[in-house]
Amino acid sequence: MFYTLLVGWSVLFFFLIKPYSEVWQAIYHNAGIPEGYEIRGIDVSHYQGHINWQRLSLTDIKDTPISFAIIKATEGVTVDDDNFDDNFRDSRRYGLLRGAYHFFTPDEPASAQAAHFISRVHLEKGDLPPVLDIETVGDLSPQDIHDAVLTWLLLTEDHYGAKPILYTNLNFKLRYLNSPDFDQYPFWIAHYYVKNVGWKGKWHFWQHTDRGRLPGIPTFVDFDVFNGSMYALKQLCVTKDS
Repeated sequence: MFYTLLVGWSVLFFFLIKPYSEVWQAIYHNAGIPEGYEIRGIDVSHYQGHINWQRLSLTDIKDTPISFAIIKATEGVTVDDDNFDDNFRDSRRYGLLRGAYHFFTPDEPASAQAAHFISRVHLEKGDLPPVLDIETVGDLSPQDIHDAVLTWLLLTEDHYGAKPILYTNLNFKLRYLNSPDFDQYPFWIAHYYVKNVGWKGKWHFWQHTDRGRLPGIPTFVDFDVFNGSMYALKQLCVTKDS
C-alpha cells in the first residue's frame, strides 16, 4: 500500500506539479530571485505609491545592493506619470543609476509619442538611455508595429545620442520584434517565474518578477537584473545632458 502511494505521488509530482511549480510562485508571491547576477535593480511607476528612496538605497536584494531604477515617465501622447518627477529626482539623489521609460500605445502616432517623451524627460550625463515599453498591438499589423517601434527608437536615439532600451515580453519579441532591425538595441525582457531567460539571443536586462517586496515601497515592485558588469551598465548610459 505504501509503495503504491509513493509511486502515485511520484507520478503526480513529475507530471502534474513539477512542470507548473515555477508558475505557482506567483500564487504564493515568491519573487524567485535568480542567482549569478551582480547588478540588480527595480522599475517603478505611480502604482508603487510614495517611495522612500533614502531607505530603498540602503536595501539589498538577496545580499546585492540595488544599483539602478527605471521609472515610468510618459504614456501615449498626453499621459505623464504622476510620480515621475519625484522618483526621477530622488533615485539619482540617493545614488542609483536612473532611467526613464515610455509606455507605447499602438493607436497613436509613434513620432508624436517620441516627441511627448522628449519634451518631458531631460536626461543627464550618466543616466540610462531612454526606454520603450511595448506590450500591445491594438489594430496594427506586424509590419505597422515594426515600423512604429523603429520610428520611436530612431527619434529618441537622435535626440539623446544613445541607443534606447527596448522592453517587451518574450512572446511579443518573438512574434513582432524578432528582426535584425532591433538587434542593435539593448533588450530588456519580461519573463516571470522561470529560472533562466527564455530568449536565446543577446539581452541586457531581465525583469524576472512583478512580486518583489522592499522596504521603502508600500506595494509589490518589479525586480530586474543586468546581464553584465557595472562597467558594462555604465557604458550604456548617455554621455551628454539633453
